[in-house]
Amino acid sequence: MQKRFTTQKALELILSNVSPCDSDGEDIDLQPDSDSELSSDEETLPLPKKRARLGSEPTETAKDGTVWHEEQVGTHLHFTPIEPYATDGEPSAKARRSIRSRLQSFLCFITLDMLRSIQEWTTQHACHTEQLDWFMDLPELMAFISVIILRGVTKGSFVTNCIASYNPGRHITIDEQLFPSKTRCCFLQYIATKPDKFGIKFWVACDLKSKYICNVFPYLGKDPSRPSGERLSETVVMRLMEPFMDKGRTVTTDNFFTSLSLAQRLRSRKTTILGTVNKSRREIPQSARQMDRTEFTTQVFSTTGATLTVYAPKRKKAVYVLSSMHSVVETEDTTKRKPNTVTQYNKTKCGVDVMDQMVREYSVRAGTRRWPVAVFYNMIDMAALNAHVLYQACIGVQERRVDFLVELAKELGNSHVSEKKAHKEKLLRQQPSTPSPGKGAKCQVNHRCTNNCATVRCVDCYKYTCGKCTRDIPWQCQVCSDSADRLLSEC
Repeated sequence: MQKRFTTQKALELILSNVSPCDSDGEDIDLQPDSDSELSSDEETLPLPKKRARLGSEPTETAKDGTVWHEEQVGTHLHFTPIEPYATDGEPSAKARRSIRSRLQSFLCFITLDMLRSIQEWTTQHACHTEQLDWFMDLPELMAFISVIILRGVTKGSFVTNCIASYNPGRHITIDEQLFPSKTRCCFLQYIATKPDKFGIKFWVACDLKSKYICNVFPYLGKDPSRPSGERLSETVVMRLMEPFMDKGRTVTTDNFFTSLSLAQRLRSRKTTILGTVNKSRREIPQSARQMDRTEFTTQVFSTTGATLTVYAPKRKKAVYVLSSMHSVVETEDTTKRKPNTVTQYNKTKCGVDVMDQMVREYSVRAGTRRWPVAVFYNMIDMAALNAHVLYQACIGVQERRVDFLVELAKELGNSHVSEKKAHKEKLLRQQPSTPSPGKGAKCQVNHRCTNNCATVRCVDCYKYTCGKCTRDIPWQCQVCSDSADRLLSEC
């Protein structure tokens, strides 16, 4: 039952330093008495009740106007997390129906239409620069790809096919890839922190578990279609994640991409973000920027739809992690007392880096002065990696990547090798069965000899064969020969 106090009694309580908390947890309702300024004819209405949050967390406004609430570690935050994407990455239904070999998995990305386009433009360029009658057919182009894949081992559009052939899992990592090249082009990049300083930069989105390349596009300099005032990092993430939105997936980014505005845009599309954030961002509260912190301490801030975790792994070093997927920030029961946001980020941040290492291990890259050729080499590397992931998922067998690439190169070159072999045999059979008068021939079989002279060709392979390499066939009558042929035809 609520206690009712008149204005005079309430003032006496305040002046006597009596805390409302002494009312045994009961709410205090202030009600004016009959001597107040309200006329007796007016109906006396109680004032609206105001429940004070005891021990409420302090708030702080950042430079950009974002209001942050400092939270206690382990408390539930004031937003409902998005329901996460439940399944792992898997091939699409179309890919499962069509893939039965390594070559078919590779042709999901480098399609026959793309190869015909490459063949057409290569032939056209060669006719202008080399010879007018220069020509390259499709099997020869596939054999060229086979050779460069083997060289890497021994040492619609590509993006649309990558998106259509695979459904990524819950966690997707976004980062940059620098393909090493020193070709002369206006969008060549220099990044001092990379092993190869110069190259063509690609924005890449990878599935965390399988390292499948879900989406990719090159950085070509300033994009005139980008809205003014929009950060490049936000444009990149939204473009890469567009095919995978509205499913509850989580994207992991580094401090170049992560921002509060990006987190809010992704959350509106049922997608969460987890990433490190630069402390110089305007949305970071001022109290979170202090560097002199006790080792292994954690500070948590919350705002609408996101949390900011500030963790100090060292005394004068702090890590800032922004998350829209965690509704509770808890610390581990270990010496370092890492918060779960930092631990989760460490597990999901390495997708693109591992992919880049795998591509570099068996790369078809070679020295070239033409940037389209360098981009084509990187596209072949990515297609081979995706084909390996897709082949294992569709066939259900585990195969070493180096073995897969060797077999893929053989399948790519089989048609060209068979065609050349058939053409060679055709030319061979057009030659006379015996050497021309006055000319000799050497044994082409060399099964039991080194390099003997020969005058007779084999009836099957049509190669010159000497006496040592010839097999004698027993004498057979015509009746028995016809019977044997009849039996073979019935079988």
